[in-house]
Amino acid sequence: MRLTGATILRDGALQQRSLVIEDGRITKGPLPEVDMSGYLILPGIVDLHGDAFERHIAPRPTTQMPIPAALRSTDREAAANGVTTAWLAQSWSWEGGLRGPDFAERVMAALDGYRAQALTDLRLQVRCETHMPDTRDRLIAAIRRWGIDYVVFNNHLPEALETASRAPHRFAAMADRAGLAVTEFHDRLIAAADRRREIPRHLCALAEVFDALDLRYGSHDDPDGETREFYRIIGARIAEFPITASAAKLAKACGDPVLMGAPNVVRGGSQAGNVSAQHLAAAGLCDALVSDYHYPCLAQAAWALVDRGVMDLPRAWSMISAAPAEIMGLADRGTLERGKRADFIVVHARTRAIEATVTNGRLSYLSGAAGARLVGAMPGLQMAAE
Repeated sequence: MRLTGATILRDGALQQRSLVIEDGRITKGPLPEVDMSGYLILPGIVDLHGDAFERHIAPRPTTQMPIPAALRSTDREAAANGVTTAWLAQSWSWEGGLRGPDFAERVMAALDGYRAQALTDLRLQVRCETHMPDTRDRLIAAIRRWGIDYVVFNNHLPEALETASRAPHRFAAMADRAGLAVTEFHDRLIAAADRRREIPRHLCALAEVFDALDLRYGSHDDPDGETREFYRIIGARIAEFPITASAAKLAKACGDPVLMGAPNVVRGGSQAGNVSAQHLAAAGLCDALVSDYHYPCLAQAAWALVDRGVMDLPRAWSMISAAPAEIMGLADRGTLERGKRADFIVVHARTRAIEATVTNGRLSYLSGAAGARLVGAMPGLQMAAE
């Protein structure tokens, strides 16, 4: 079909032109028209890091739901918020429980089985805790088996050690989340910390394999420029959620992409007291925004940057579409250029509500007047409704 009358984000500018979709691709030609006046048509959102799926798996700390059902609800939540490609951030951690290797492998297997029916292009990012050299072969085998294409290195040991000494009630909650007694959880923490001398060689060995597999990898929560420099030296070029401006500045100076959380922008600051994503974006130190723990914040963050005068909509929207696609080497999406996948969303120009999401030419979400117009243009669907 040909969508007409809408304002379309294309070639870095908002334009009054039509968008033609055929066989899952953006193309050209005299196809049946659908009037989308009053709407914006924007590239589908590419989310590089989201852990909101954890809430679908464990809606309460001690309650776990079946993984396939959790993936299905995550898929629908992503589609309803304009996400067309999403990486689910699954931990590979010494903590165990929902963040341990056993559970990570279960999620990988479940996602592989669910992917054929998914509305969204769902993928998996492995959040690899650094102090786990004993699981290196197992991690590599899982990455190869399940086709994992994105890994970030985490080191949350300093935070966990501080929590254990200064906030025992919070540490007890961490242990409970892992399904362990506090003493057993503390023993795991100390055992991981005791392996610190093995870690540089362990990470270099992983990096060598990642390079051979041509997968993207980076680091998470870099506290300073020195840490970011260490990771970039071993090849972990993506800086995800740098905690300080110095870490972000070092990354940008070296040409490494910086990812920040969209909720940080929407809330006007980090919930953990770290550097402001909006300040980094205004200073040109942030390349892409990710959902982190809340899918609705992706589109909301782009609009917030516009409303606060930080940047215009084409530039703000590129931080959740074109830029993340480029970071991951996905040349077939992120913009509405001819020949690319038909990944786009339809947004009400006045309310800014997302009323339709199309992924690879397939309807993944419909609502409101836009949904009615699209359904009305499809005889098969119309007859089915009758």
